[in-house]
Amino acid sequence: MIKHIVLFKLKDAAPSSIERTVQVLRGLEGKVEQLRSLEVGTDVIRSERSYDIALIATFDSLDDLEGYQVHPEHKKVIEHMSEVRESQVAVDFEF
Repeated sequence: MIKHIVLFKLKDAAPSSIERTVQVLRGLEGKVEQLRSLEVGTDVIRSERSYDIALIATFDSLDDLEGYQVHPEHKKVIEHMSEVRESQVAVDFEF
């Protein structure tokens, strides 16, 4: 199995902006057949080093993760994130 973790820092960290983006990310659930599980949460510490949003997704295989990357619903989310994110970091690992 593959765990896909992405942290996002938004250009606008206002609560309404964060919540809007959380809803966009959560909108992937049930629309991408390769996605086994999806968790999206917001930072509660709000420190200088914190990112605003975390996404944790689980896939059965690396092939499924690659299929997710090019899925039309994921591409819509990428468009949104390209507009609102300041930065992001990611890690993908087998477990």
